[in-house]
Amino acid sequence: MARAAEWHLWARQAAEAVSAVVRIETALPLRVLVLGGSMSEVAGYPIGTAHNLELGRIVLAAVKEAVPPNIALAVQGCEHINRALVVERTTQEQFGWTAVSVWPVLEAGGSLAAAAMELMAEPVVVETVRAEAGVDIGQTLIGMHLRPVAVPLRVGPRQVGHAVVTAARCRPPLVGGPRAHYGPAGQ
Repeated sequence: MARAAEWHLWARQAAEAVSAVVRIETALPLRVLVLGGSMSEVAGYPIGTAHNLELGRIVLAAVKEAVPPNIALAVQGCEHINRALVVERTTQEQFGWTAVSVWPVLEAGGSLAAAAMELMAEPVVVETVRAEAGVDIGQTLIGMHLRPVAVPLRVGPRQVGHAVVTAARCRPPLVGGPRAHYGPAGQ
């Protein structure tokens, strides 16, 4: 399979995984979705060893198409920028997140975050978010940006290229004891 065709297949797989997560109904409305991804893992290499901006652009463009306009996309960078996230400035302002001074690049931020700096209309980097859902492509550890309580999801496809897909949606914490009710009275 030619490289371009393979990359577009991987991009479709990523978009399908994101679409599946977006379609799942939960008690928390989905306002923010975190995307983490290692293009090295997607291409079959160990995380952080085969940066590829072109592949990052193709995957991110497909994912952006899969995210409805009423849901904010936050693209997580790698540990070299403390997993800071790229978001649209309007999103940062809407949620009151604190912007930080860093510019994600391939070696410090990763392919997806670097691509987000190019593909978003007015990108800004924030230190942390509390998202209601997330898709992690290649085990980049997005959990720190999910609200409690994250519930793992099995969505298809289970892989993007060679990378494992892990997804989650969040629900409100259940508090109380044996007498507590979590729905309308009597349930």
